[in-house]
Formats: sequence, C-alpha cells, structure tokens
Amino acid sequence: MRDQLEDAHQHRDDGYGRAQHLNRVELPKRFYKEVAAGPIDGGFVVTLDGRPVRTPGRKLPVLVPAAAIATAMAEEWAAQGEFIDPATMPMVRLINSAIESGEEMIPAFREEVVKFAASDLMLYRAESPRELVSEQELAWDKALTAIARHFGVSFQPTMGIIHQSQPKATLDRLAEALVGENLFVLTALVSITGLTGSGLLAMGLWHKLFSPDQVWQAAHVDEDYQISHWGEDDEAAERRVKRRVEFDTAVAVLDAMRA
Repeated sequence: MRDQLEDAHQHRDDGYGRAQHLNRVELPKRFYKEVAAGPIDGGFVVTLDGRPVRTPGRKLPVLVPAAAIATAMAEEWAAQGEFIDPATMPMVRLINSAIESGEEMIPAFREEVVKFAASDLMLYRAESPRELVSEQELAWDKALTAIARHFGVSFQPTMGIIHQSQPKATLDRLAEALVGENLFVLTALVSITGLTGSGLLAMGLWHKLFSPDQVWQAAHVDEDYQISHWGEDDEAAERRVKRRVEFDTAVAVLDAMRA
C-alpha cells in the first residue's frame, strides 16, 4: 500500500518533481541585488530590487497572508548565488504552486486529502513479520485513536493490501473538517499528505494532535524497518533528506498560518 501511495504521489506536483527536472536544465543567472519582504495591502510580498516577485508560470503576483512565509521566501531568494536554483527554494516553489493553482482548486485539494485518508497508510497493516506488525501497532494505534476521538469518527483497519472501505460518515466528517481552510493551508496539507502517504497524519498535524517529528516517524515505519534489516542505499537516503526538506517547508506554512 505504501508503494501505491508513493506512486500516486509521484503523479502530483508537490514541487519536488519539478525541482528534480529543473536540476537537469540550465539555471537562470541571478538578476537582482537587493531582496526584501514587507507588508502590502492584502498581505505580504517579497521584492527583488524593489519589484514584487511573480510566479514563474502564470506570472501572478506572489501575495502571501503571513509575514513568516514572506520572510522565508525572501531568505531563499537572498541565498541564491550566481545562478537561481529552484531546488534550493522549497518555500518559493510551494507558494508559487499554491498561487498558480488558484482558489478554484480548493475543493480538489480538500478531496485529495480525504481520498488519501480513505486508503490511509495507517489503515493497512502488515500480516508479518511480527516485529513489523508490532512497530506499526506502536506507531499507528495511538495516532488513529487520537484522530478518531478528535473528529468523532471510527476507522476499519485491515491486514494486507486488499481495499477496505471506510465508513461514509467518517469520510464526510473529515471532509467537513477541511471546509473553510484557505488555499495556503490546503496546499501545505496536500504536500504533507503526498510526502507521508497519509491524509490522516496531515490533518492530525494541522489540528496539533501530533508533532512534525511524530508524523514523520509514523509515516516511515515500514521504510525504517526495512532499513534496520537491509540497510539504506545512498540514493534512497538522499531522496529522504530532500523529502524531509519539503515536509518541513509545508509544516512551516501551517505554523505561519496558525500565528
């Protein structure tokens, strides 16, 4: 199930795939000297030599609702050297993705989180070996209980990878809990959902049921078990580090939106 969820994630643009693609093309030269972030009517902007930045695709103004987000973006712009490397600008990529998606994508983003929750990582348990079963129980049982109590829902975990439908009332309640969330929150939640394979962990993080480290650990129970027995190759380790950067960036957006 984790492999299926990761395959689905690869078809969604969370910024990581685009960053990998951009590493293979010629990087643009830095064209600015001064970077600043500050308030403007309706939010906060980043300026390059006094001019507000725009998204790379649809060339929309990058207006964000929180000063901390603008500051983080400005730091990424300021850290660029002779060339501008989007792979080193996770906050810029995530926010650009949100703005270019537009408000019209809000319902689809809510649906994506609930869709992942309906076949959530934590709901599909290993039948063996016993050590892995125990590690899944330790990491996931308390998490599911916390989520069930917080949202007033129930879940039906299963063994193996055969699809198990979740109660309609549960999915309706989770969808209801996402109503009213803005584009930036939902963009961050979609990113976290894809990176972890768990809409439930993403929602639990937003509702402060878990810390970011608890979510990351819970999302990697299977992977960590395999590493403990077979080791980890360098490519997989590098990819995990990069995914953690994307995860932490999305968490930073959630933290900024709470402030």
